[in-house]
Amino acid sequence: MIRKYVLSIVLLLISVPLTALSAGKDCFPPEMIPDNLFPMIKLETSMGDIVVELNRMRAPITSNNFLRYVLEGEYDGTIFHRVMPGFVVQGGGYTKDIEEKTLHENVLNESGNGLKNVTGSIAMARYDDPHSATRQFYFNMNNNTSLDPGSRNWGYTVFGMVISGMEVLEAIAETETGYSEALDAEDVPLVPVLLIKASVEE
Repeated sequence: MIRKYVLSIVLLLISVPLTALSAGKDCFPPEMIPDNLFPMIKLETSMGDIVVELNRMRAPITSNNFLRYVLEGEYDGTIFHRVMPGFVVQGGGYTKDIEEKTLHENVLNESGNGLKNVTGSIAMARYDDPHSATRQFYFNMNNNTSLDPGSRNWGYTVFGMVISGMEVLEAIAETETGYSEALDAEDVPLVPVLLIKASVEE
């Protein structure tokens, strides 16, 4: 009886990562710029430039996903559509005309990689499904511990840090926001804040 009980516990423990892998079986983007573990990305916005350093040691899948959108020019001409002072600045998903951009497949959640949602970090936005992140990202404007994983819940994957331009993000966070009928959402800048171009720094 004890042996059967122990075996059940072992099978239960094994099933947890297998479930995660099953949920993310199509969530592995191709490897981008494989010889650079810490690529730097320049984000040219209508309010100034931001440079982020990606951490492919801790978040290889998420970094490859982000790099793919960057190299395809898919972030160019998008907006920061969710701005909440003291919380997040989010973008990457919509044009200035609130048209949703092309999506690749979802990516596997890597929130257990040890990187935290601290001020100045960049992370992936998602829905309730832990493996539902696609192209939208956000910058943490505070130490948002509620977005980190817990013993019983997935978190939001952090995959890099702001190297320069934090003052630009702080200015964006202070822009006037309101309700957008097109997005059916609050916290949308009344004057669009554009991500003009995203590129890999040489």
